[in-house]
Amino acid sequence: MSESLIDTAPDFSQPIAVLKHCHDRIRKQLTTLRNLLEHLPAHGADAAAQKAAQAVLKYFGNASVLHHADEEYDLIPMLQATARDADAALLATLVPEILADHERMDADWAILKVTLDQVATGLDSVLDPAGVTRFTDAYEAHMAKEEANLAPMAKRLFSPDQMAVLGRAMQQRRGLAPASGAELASLRQDYSQATLMETDVLADPIAQFAKWFDEAIKAQVNEPNAMSVATVDAGGKPSSRIVLIKQYDARGFTWYTNYDSQKGQQLQANPQAALLFFWSEVERQVRIEGKVVRTSEAESDQYFYSRPVKSQLAAIASQQSAPIASRQQMEANFDAVASEQGEHPKRPAHWGGFRVVPERIEFWQGRRSRFHDRIVYVRQADGSWAIERLQP
Repeated sequence: MSESLIDTAPDFSQPIAVLKHCHDRIRKQLTTLRNLLEHLPAHGADAAAQKAAQAVLKYFGNASVLHHADEEYDLIPMLQATARDADAALLATLVPEILADHERMDADWAILKVTLDQVATGLDSVLDPAGVTRFTDAYEAHMAKEEANLAPMAKRLFSPDQMAVLGRAMQQRRGLAPASGAELASLRQDYSQATLMETDVLADPIAQFAKWFDEAIKAQVNEPNAMSVATVDAGGKPSSRIVLIKQYDARGFTWYTNYDSQKGQQLQANPQAALLFFWSEVERQVRIEGKVVRTSEAESDQYFYSRPVKSQLAAIASQQSAPIASRQQMEANFDAVASEQGEHPKRPAHWGGFRVVPERIEFWQGRRSRFHDRIVYVRQADGSWAIERLQP
């Protein structure tokens, strides 16, 4: 059912050809979407339908967003800076139309994405035919407009140096090329997948986090459980690192570590921390701040003994954050611990869990032009949560 995207792509030395190639890939996904609309009434959300929906979601959730950014932040501004006379007059009419098309297609996609998510996970087998038709027809007309006007103008007006600048910007947006200082300053990606309104959020921030965390998993976010943990030592010097959350509930957000590590020592001196989840695939982040407590011995035991034996042995063998002479010495320490502890290691007293008891939780949804949505929950003296919007 899905249209294959495996074909030969031009390289970024031909940026206009790359943009045309993106259009061709979009057309294939639009065909997949139309095929899916025909498939569902007869077959439901079977494996083929789920695969097709996942492919459409992945493409329009990432690649097409990059494509719009290529146009809005690089191609169109470069054309406006270069065009003169009739070309400039055409752009004055055409560019507002193209930007309005992007806005309308983004709005249509946000509606369509909700039902596609259900199909992709096998929870529903219904798509709105009118919504699919409106989205696909709008995209087809939009691409035809660009191919008839913007692409020929760029080929005609841009010098080889301008083409090189455009190609590098497109590469850097995809993380495919190093950025110079000047180019880095202009490197940006616009966000357009969703909105976050006060009426959208749940009254309890833990429930809201659970909702977003589940959506991140369904969107196949890379390691949605990875979070940055920021701590401060007794002298006020901050540090941060990435760890994996292992539990969250009404009590707070929990991870496990060596209590003698740098973060463990800092939390002993200053039991406050800030957590950050960043899920780029869905253009969201969650910031959590609060006091830190240790988990109970029973909780630490339960998690420690659920880990693979080699991970248990590694936790015993490593004096986390302490210097060591070589990798070979680390391996020797591990072998010695494995020989001594065998298949049933005992959790060391210096290894266990930390739990952030949240006092402030902010939900951030990326929006166009850096005009993001930010909704924050602040714990009140009586334990309730106050909810308010913050300016971006």
